[in-house]
Amino acid sequence: MPVEFKDYYAALGVAKDASAEEIKRAFRKLAIRYHPDKAKGDKRQAEEKFKEINEAYEVLGDPEKRKKYDHLGTGWQQYQGAPPGWEEYRVHRGAPGGPQGFEFHFGGTGFSDFFEQFFGGGRGGGGFAGFEDFGFQPSAHATEAERGEDIEGDILVTLEQVLRGAVRQVAVRRTNPRTGQTESQTYRVRIPAGVSEGQLIRLPGRGHEGTGGGAAGDLYLRVKFAHHPDFRVRGADVFYDLALAPWDAALGRRITIPTLDGPVSLKVAPGTTAGRQLRLAGKGLPRKDGGRGAMFVVVAIQLPERVTPRAQKLWEELAKEYEK
Repeated sequence: MPVEFKDYYAALGVAKDASAEEIKRAFRKLAIRYHPDKAKGDKRQAEEKFKEINEAYEVLGDPEKRKKYDHLGTGWQQYQGAPPGWEEYRVHRGAPGGPQGFEFHFGGTGFSDFFEQFFGGGRGGGGFAGFEDFGFQPSAHATEAERGEDIEGDILVTLEQVLRGAVRQVAVRRTNPRTGQTESQTYRVRIPAGVSEGQLIRLPGRGHEGTGGGAAGDLYLRVKFAHHPDFRVRGADVFYDLALAPWDAALGRRITIPTLDGPVSLKVAPGTTAGRQLRLAGKGLPRKDGGRGAMFVVVAIQLPERVTPRAQKLWEELAKEYEK
């Protein structure tokens, strides 16, 4: 089955020579607009758009993945079945569409077939991500029971789902390349609260069928956290960058900031400096011990983009005051 090419630069609305900072700004602008908890209007359409821009940023926001994506270029179709440089693996393990393999495609995971094929995390240190571990067709003389192969794909999980847990519908489509026959099954996948980045969610018996009466393999979904427009994650802790005007940092003020639990009021003390971290206990993600991590508000001083003639004079007077 042909895979549709994804133009990640178009998805983020940036040029192909855009800087890393331009890509980051474009993603954040779109993520704020389409985040499921922030978007107005059609929530389903916004959720699909949020997944699309997350996938684009997952690739273009990573220097190595971006380099690989740019290398694919207009001739990307010649690499279907394995990313560039993986030809040796392809020969030894069997490519999608090979005489002994089945193709596996996923739906409802938050990632496209194109991403799974070229950028998904394959099990065992490499592979074709969503198309990994293609099972053998048994020999006509095989009688020994053999367990079916496992299959693995990626699943995009938002921080809100990490906090509260969720149930997702994931479709698995199996295609026999020799006959062209395709069958699709949909499974309910429980995302447990506190799931970790990279954690494998196991669906027993949903992989390849066994041979000679052997048990079926398992389906594994590797968790990838969706990039959030406001927060960064380190373990169970969440980080939020707070841009303060110089006068607010000098004089102090009470401000409202977002958290995963909703807006909260925060007192910024007078004389707060750039780089200071304000800790909010229990506002992070769930920990394995049942508690929650912290949220760290990281202060940055943001100068005004425009300086009026009067403001210029006031800045000069302030400079003289501190130079005394």
